Amino acid sequence: MRLDILPVGSPPVKHQTAFNAIPQIDKCTENGYPLEEMKMVHETRKIMGDESIEVTAICVRIPVVRGILNPCMWEFKNDDDLEDVQRLLSNAPGVTLVEDPSFQSDPLDTDVQGKPDVFVGRLRRGLAHKRRLNMWIVSDNLLKGAAWNAVENAELIVNKRNGQA
Repeated sequence: MRLDILPVGSPPVKHQTAFNAIPQIDKCTENGYPLEEMKMVHETRKIMGDESIEVTAICVRIPVVRGILNPCMWEFKNDDDLEDVQRLLSNAPGVTLVEDPSFQSDPLDTDVQGKPDVFVGRLRRGLAHKRRLNMWIVSDNLLKGAAWNAVENAELIVNKRNGQA
């Protein structure tokens, strides 16, 4: 069954958007990765100021109201304790750690709408590689997107220059 209700007024799309998950966002580049995935690679390196960071992204378009949802896997140089990462995240400004795996308390798009924090949940160590840490990151992309992040970064720079950081 095809439901032609979304998108409306946008360029031609091969697949139905509503009630679907689209595993390719934009055109593929020469290396086979779509533009959206390569954007995540480049933006991560740029934000972290380190071109040597290895990033692999899989981007899937799932129509939600206003959230951005990211399953992430981080690999650390050493075998940091999960509790250390949880402590860092719970003390990080602008981050809300949501951790109660026994109650399915994972952050969802519907939970974060209208809230400026980035919500992190489902922290767990990799099964095959103990230096890997998996997490689920969700935010309201109207409140916590590139523009707002730029404002927050500018504030940090100004405060650091003024000796307030």
